[in-house]
Formats: sequence, structure tokens, C-alpha cells
Amino acid sequence: MKRTLLALLALGMAHGLQAQTAAEPVETLPKVMVYSSRVANQDPVGTFAMPISALRFEPLVDVQARNLAEGQADVAIRGGIFENTGFRLGGVALYDPQTGHYFAEIPVAPSMLGAPTVLTGMDNAVRGFNANAGTIAYDWKPVRQAGALSLAAGEYRTDRQEFYQGFVRDLGPGAGRLGADVAFAHSRSDGSVPYGDHSFYRYNGRVQLVQGPAQTDAFIGYQAKFFGWPNLYTPYNSPETENLQTLLAMVNHRVQFSADEWWQIGAFWRRNKDDYAFNRFAPVGPIHPYQHTTWVVGAGMDGRRALAADGWAVAFNADAMTDDIKSTTLIYGHFMSRDYLKLGLVPEKTWKLDPTQRVVVKAGANFDDTNRDPAELSPLLEIAHEKQLAGGGIRRFYASYTKSTQAPTYTALNSSATAGLFRGNPNLGRTDSHNLEAGVSTSAGAWRIQTAVFWRQDNNQVDWTFRRGVIARTANAVDIDTTGIEAVVQRSWSVLDLVLGYTALTKISDYHNAAVDASFYALNYPKQRLTAAVVARLGSGFELRLDNEARVQAANLLRSANDNKALTSAVSLTYRPPAWPQLGCSLQVDNLWNTDFEEVPAVPAARRQVTAGLEYVW
Repeated sequence: MKRTLLALLALGMAHGLQAQTAAEPVETLPKVMVYSSRVANQDPVGTFAMPISALRFEPLVDVQARNLAEGQADVAIRGGIFENTGFRLGGVALYDPQTGHYFAEIPVAPSMLGAPTVLTGMDNAVRGFNANAGTIAYDWKPVRQAGALSLAAGEYRTDRQEFYQGFVRDLGPGAGRLGADVAFAHSRSDGSVPYGDHSFYRYNGRVQLVQGPAQTDAFIGYQAKFFGWPNLYTPYNSPETENLQTLLAMVNHRVQFSADEWWQIGAFWRRNKDDYAFNRFAPVGPIHPYQHTTWVVGAGMDGRRALAADGWAVAFNADAMTDDIKSTTLIYGHFMSRDYLKLGLVPEKTWKLDPTQRVVVKAGANFDDTNRDPAELSPLLEIAHEKQLAGGGIRRFYASYTKSTQAPTYTALNSSATAGLFRGNPNLGRTDSHNLEAGVSTSAGAWRIQTAVFWRQDNNQVDWTFRRGVIARTANAVDIDTTGIEAVVQRSWSVLDLVLGYTALTKISDYHNAAVDASFYALNYPKQRLTAAVVARLGSGFELRLDNEARVQAANLLRSANDNKALTSAVSLTYRPPAWPQLGCSLQVDNLWNTDFEEVPAVPAARRQVTAGLEYVW
């Protein structure tokens, strides 16, 4: 009872830092946790925060989780699949050549990163790498003299611990500022279903030098994740497990000239070890049969600079990387290493129509090449009309066409085509994607509105499919036309923040006469999806945060519950004593309605979970 009372008194985590009422004194504390203005609950319930944590209820991102989003989740944008979404950290694109399931394995504490930015359309074409639908981009946050310690415990013997400490030293006039920070996180749980346990660790260290507009970061991070879940990747009622160990080292240099002018350059080394077990209890001998290790070394740069006073500017991007894989089963393809190169250049011209209106035209191209695939040249074009509004905002209308391409990963290329749980195809080629869209962003009083309509044609998209009577997932090429509309509406009051998101999608698919009864990914999409994030400042130190997602999913015979409608909510109540704002405590509930909707077909949903915890910020 004492432990329960302490836990219920406990959880507050770094989100009650805002002023509670206008009459109360305001004390600003260092922001050291993950932050996204469009998601109410910044911290997960079942484990510690990861870069993916702020995406789960993001209006423009569909996170399809297997148990914890932080365990294994597919990140989909605009109806694409997990391998159509890329990740960018500073000036470099991060990539896992084995499978897109591990693109989001980024062993970095969110306290070191800025808010995630969702890049689509022209922005994705310019800054993305090997990602046809969208890219999640993070920047390195400046180090601050600040620290935080948080502890949490809850149902299913769940407990977690997170620690962050930043140090800053002024080097003197003109010499800049030297900073360093470290972070540690751990969590464990028995899981909300049998054989759904996990044990996670993360260790981070960073050194940062800031001199005027320039910021240089050198980082190293290691993350170890063991987790189990029935039907983790296959629909055959097996207690599967995954053991991932990710090591990332990188350096990044960024110079920020103004809000829309910058350049940055970076380099990284990444190793990802994957030990997958179809049946955790099978007598497989000294090793599991599915073991893979990938290495990637890469460098990248991107930026935007004005060229002259008459309205010319240019956006540019370059990414080069090389990979290597060692595997016990992915050995049936044509190669085990690959080199990549992407170059992008997009000049732009601005014409002022009058003091409040202008037209901006961007036209350029990307060049993509590998030493294993033919090179591709992809044109990019966008025309925008921008108007300064009387209230100070800008209304922007744009129309764009972009082409992008991507190469398939080794799980699709190198799995056996005739045996095993995963059937590949060594002859899969590049996916070509054509995206045509139009959109408006504007403000109406205190409301902020962002809308877009788009049509994307993916040719030879790699999908994993199911056929009755065949105990395997099979990689098949599919042509898909996706039509969609998306909208995000935001408004803040003195005591309330509200973010509404809506997405509607339709798809037309052609598998080229392949025998397909169901799709695990390409046809697992929401026909309609509505999100609502609410932050209510209740006064006297209390704050209520509520995330909601309602969806109507496309029908899929793999979904055992056979229910294509779902409502999912996460809620937290936080308390931060006005007289002692460094201390926070709160209660969090995930899957509030205990829905059993399978976000990935045939993968059981996690059950409702309650945790409570404590945080101290200094």
C-alpha cells in the first residue's frame, strides 16, 4: 500500500513547467526532455523516452507499434510503409540497410535533440535520403547547465530510470562556449501480455562547442534493447523476441545565419546488431538462427543560402554512405555491401508583387546512385504565393511536383526466395515515386491552420505480403496510387492548448499478378484518422494532458480481431508544487480504453497500463 501511495503521488515528469495561472509566479526551468508542440504527452508510459516517443500521436505520422512504440514500431507518413520514412539527425541521414524496421533505432536521449520536424513534399525531396514518403528531422539542441532525474513504476512490474546532466563553460570573449552532457536510461517490464517482457538500456555522451552562429557537436551513444511479443513479425502465434544493440558515433557542424539560412555538415558511424528468435523457447543450440549485424559509415550536408539581393537563393543537399552486412540467413542475394550517393540542388527565385505579397519558384533536381543500381535523376518543382496578413501571420499557398527513388534493403533482397519465414527477391530494383500536391498554411486570429492534398504514385514499391497456406512473409513489388488529404489546426489559450489533426487516404494497388491474399504494410493504412491533443493547465500546480487517436482502417484479413475501427487515448495528470517547481509528480495511463486494435495486422495490442513516477529538475 505504501508503495502504491508513493507511486500515485509520484509521476510528474518535466511537463508542468508552464505557469499554472496568470496570478501565480513564473519560474522557468531548463527544458531537458523531448518536446513537440503537437503532442500532449511527451513521455511514454512503458519505458523511457526515445526520439520516436514524440511521434506516436503526431498528426502527420502514423506510428504502428508492436507493444511499445519504443520497442519496435513502423513509422509511416502519408500512407507509405516503414521503409518509405527516413530519419535525419543534423546534417546526416541515418539509415539501416537491413530493414526499415530499424530506421528509428537512434540511440540518442531526446533531451539532446530539438523537436522533430516532419518533412514531406519538396522538403522531403530536398533533405530526405532513400525515403519516398517523408523524413523525420532532428537538430542538436544547445547544451544547458541543467539536469534531471526521473523514476517511475507501474503495472506489470514496470520500472524506469532516466538521468541527464549538462555542463557549460564560457571560454571568454570571442572564444565561445564549451558544453558537455551525459544521459543514462533504463527500463524493464514483464509486459501487458504473456511473453511481452522487455529490458532496455541507453548511454549517451556529447561535447559541444558554440562560437557565434556556429555549433559543433561530437556524440557517442549505445542502446541495448531486449523485448518479446507474440506475433512480433509473423502471424503464427509464436512467442518471438528481438535483441538489438545499436552503437552510433557522429560529429556535426552547423552555422545558422538566420531563420531560413543555414548550412551544416556531419559524419557518422553506426553499427546495429540484431538477434531475432521466432520461438524464444526453441532448442536452437548455441546461437539463434536469425542474426544480423550491419555497419554504415556516412557523411552529409545540407543548407539554404541567399545568393543575391534580387531574390535568388539555393537549397542543397549531399549524402554519401557505405554499408556492410554480416548475417546467418540474409545470404541469398547478389551482394552484401553497397555504396550510396545522393546530390540535390534546388535554386529558387522570389518576385515581390507588392509590400505584402510575393511569389516563390523553386526548380531543381536530385541525383541518386549506388554501385549496385542504375543512377536516377529526379526533377523537383514548387510554386508558392505568400501574403503577409494584417495580424502578423503569413498565408502560404503552394503547388509542387517531386520525384524520388529508393533502393530496397537486405531483408528483401537477401532472404531466401523459396524457404524460411521471410521470402525475399534478389532482383528487386529501385522504387520510383512521383508526388503531386497543393497546400495552404495560414492563421486566423489565434488559430494556426495547415492543409494539403496530394497524390503519390509508387512504382515497384517493396511490400511484405501473405498467402493462404504459405507459412512465410513474401517480398513483392507493387504499384500503388495514394490519394490523400491532411490538415492540422492549433490554438492556445491561457489555460488550454488544442491540436487537431485529420488525414484521409485512398489507395489503388497492383501486385503484377503475384499471389497475394493480404498485405502486412502497404495496404495497412487508415482510410480516416483523427487526432486530438489537449493540454489543460488546471491551476495550483496541476496539469492534465490528453492525446487521442480515432481511426477507420482499411480492411485486412490478417487482423485477427477483424475490427477496423479504433479509439486510442493516453492521459497524464501532473502536479508540480508552486513552492517547489523543481519537483514533479504525475500519474499516466496508456491505452485508456483498453482497445485491442492491432496496429500491425496479426500483432496483438498492448493492454491498458498505468504508471506513476517522480522527477527532479535542477
